[in-house]
Amino acid sequence: MATAPVILLPPSEGKAEGGTGPKLKISELSFPQLEKQRTAVHSALTTAMKGPEATRSKLLGVKGAALASATAANLAVLTSPTMPAIERYTGVLYDALDVDSLSARDRKRLNNQVLIFSGLWGVVRPDDMIPDYKLKMGATIAPIGKLSTWWRESLTPALEQSVAGAVVWNLLPKEHDSAWDPFGSTESTAKTPSSMFSVKFLDEGTPVKGERTFTTVNHWNKLLKGALVRYILETGADDPKALTKFRHPEGYKYDRSLSEITPSGIVLSMVRGTQ
Repeated sequence: MATAPVILLPPSEGKAEGGTGPKLKISELSFPQLEKQRTAVHSALTTAMKGPEATRSKLLGVKGAALASATAANLAVLTSPTMPAIERYTGVLYDALDVDSLSARDRKRLNNQVLIFSGLWGVVRPDDMIPDYKLKMGATIAPIGKLSTWWRESLTPALEQSVAGAVVWNLLPKEHDSAWDPFGSTESTAKTPSSMFSVKFLDEGTPVKGERTFTTVNHWNKLLKGALVRYILETGADDPKALTKFRHPEGYKYDRSLSEITPSGIVLSMVRGTQ
């Protein structure tokens, strides 16, 4: 039986408040082997949240009322209510994914196949119950240092069983992708993905001297990725060929001729023609 594709996602900056779930028990999160590391990051975050306002603002990247709210949420991580991670994250990607409209089959696939990277938790599954919090993967926090670099040593072996022999759709931004090393940490291919694909979205411009020109899409990137995740869940896509049938409402289509082979996998291009 073929291994189901794995989809790697970042968390969102925006998070739903509140929740109806029980208080967090770090030991009950998926990937329990990360409990020690999660506890260490939580301890460092708690200490930081008791520091000067300027220090907290620099760490979290917010000011004023947003800083006060984020500080309160971070100090209450172990006592505040929880909700599934897939409902906690509310950014553009997750809005486009629209988990509530997924079929029961695809919701099950989501929980089994999607892994969400996190500065605080390392990685969680969509159905992990988590509280509100704020901490970027790219943040530097004492005494740990830069979180993406610090997490790499623990996340890489923790994810081996999930990605070994699987097709991995890596939809992580650079700062999250740097938090693991799927190919460089082991000499055994039995512990690595069978294939890894990342995706970029391009707007095609007017040809210059007969050569195609493109502009990388930034504004719509997260929305487009959310729609792509839905498609992968619905179709079980485990090969770029499956993307030939993907039709995004904004007009992006898979262009095989623009695929790029890199040391970390194949970069696929979804292109929208000249507007």
